[in-house]
Amino acid sequence: MASVVEESGNQLPSTPWGLLPPRMRTLFVAGTQRTGGWLADAFEADSATEVLLEEAVGMADGLHRLREDAFDAVLISHEEPDLNSLELLDGLRAGGGDEQPVVVLGTLSEQEMSALCYEAGADAYVCIQTTTIRSLIWTVSRAIERRRLVAENRRLQQGEAHRRQLEHREARQLLAQQREMVLGTEAVDRPAGERQPLPGCADAPAPQRLAKSLAEPLSARYRELLRTYVIMGSGNLAEEIKQLADVLASSQVTAQQAMLLHLDVLEEMVRGLGHRSARHVMNRAGLLILELMVCLGEGYRIRLWEQSHRGADGLVRHS
Repeated sequence: MASVVEESGNQLPSTPWGLLPPRMRTLFVAGTQRTGGWLADAFEADSATEVLLEEAVGMADGLHRLREDAFDAVLISHEEPDLNSLELLDGLRAGGGDEQPVVVLGTLSEQEMSALCYEAGADAYVCIQTTTIRSLIWTVSRAIERRRLVAENRRLQQGEAHRRQLEHREARQLLAQQREMVLGTEAVDRPAGERQPLPGCADAPAPQRLAKSLAEPLSARYRELLRTYVIMGSGNLAEEIKQLADVLASSQVTAQQAMLLHLDVLEEMVRGLGHRSARHVMNRAGLLILELMVCLGEGYRIRLWEQSHRGADGLVRHS
């Protein structure tokens, strides 16, 4: 079983989960009534694993040793009024030892002390009058294993939270870059004589957005479509995408305006994710706007063809 020092280096455990480690380095914090000689002799008599036992007498000496050195586990002797293990546990946790495996030993029954020790932050309480040394070894081993699992879970949660923060930052940067590109397309697509300065220049015109009366219902419809697309994908939404593209085309919404509508809705959705991952939403949104733009382009192509083949009577003539 890896010691506390080895764990801090993110090394893999030397013992598979659920098995006794070949060696455990422990600190026994005792009072003046019951020193650790009997415990060391008991550990030596059992060959299941090697237990290296070091001793500290009193609360002050115990806390000092824990500040100066690292141990796989700590055993605390509950000897009121000489040594109160619950007070020592409070001092240990207050000093940042919340990942230190701790087992309390005493003469009181487990029914009397177990709950109090758990509430104070211990991993277990063992009544030395009713246990065996093999049971004590397994209790200490399980305490070490539990603390390692708790520490590993905390590291995974912190890593996941950091990854999601990076995802949200990257999503915001990507949306800002896409918006900048979209706002520049209007000036770039104009003929040379009519080209306007790009957004960001001092004399750049304000981006042409949809009227509020048109933008609000289209935003609501696109928002609902995007939410459904994120969950279901494109398999069952092809008709809905085509219908929305027809509405955009009939409303004479330009590709630039459609992209700005998409970015506004997507930014709102990303902000509403909170601590949840943004990668899936961004990937799905990219696919949706691609499908929508293809349908919108096809819709405008059909309308241009109809205009070019419409006669003076307003009827479309097929050649």
